[in-house]
Amino acid sequence: MITICIIEDILEIQNGLQSIIQANDSFRLLKCFDNAEDAINELPELKPNIVITDINLPAKSGIECVAEIKHNHPEIQFIMFTIYEDNDQVFEALKAGASGYIMKNTSPEKIIEALLELNEGGSPMSPKIARKVLNTFNATSSSVDALISPREKEVLELLSKGFLYKEIADKLSISMSTVKRHLNHIYQKLQVQNKTEAINKMLGRN
Repeated sequence: MITICIIEDILEIQNGLQSIIQANDSFRLLKCFDNAEDAINELPELKPNIVITDINLPAKSGIECVAEIKHNHPEIQFIMFTIYEDNDQVFEALKAGASGYIMKNTSPEKIIEALLELNEGGSPMSPKIARKVLNTFNATSSSVDALISPREKEVLELLSKGFLYKEIADKLSISMSTVKRHLNHIYQKLQVQNKTEAINKMLGRN
């Protein structure tokens, strides 16, 4: 059973998500929140497998919530619930520790699929986000151990050109699960890179 919490301040959307989760036997909904502050206080005790969170919340944002919780509880997986897939906020959320995102106009079936994929170690990524990730690593000259491997870069480049997971697997002669694993590693390295940049800025290094 995959345990889930929801953070969404618009009640109608929150109720819709709640219905989707509760209708599927693979999931157990632990709690819904309408703000990041309450979630930050209670999530460490609830210990859900996955948190679905909106980015724009009343006071603290979903991005701030991800950053605070992931710092002490890296095992909790976050997936962002957003209107715009190419919004810079989505990218900032991924850098903060989120493992993927769902569009608010996504069908219930696709939402379930994304949550199951996330729980199995996958990290959904679109071509637009793949391009942003590539640009981030290409612009980096420090912290070599945080950079992506040649194979991970190949996966990113193909994904950024619009190839599907299966097409990437065929082109590189690897399995679909290996493609997903590479993407998961890329997200992790992106988050490490983000922390490294933050530390360097704090210490006055550019």
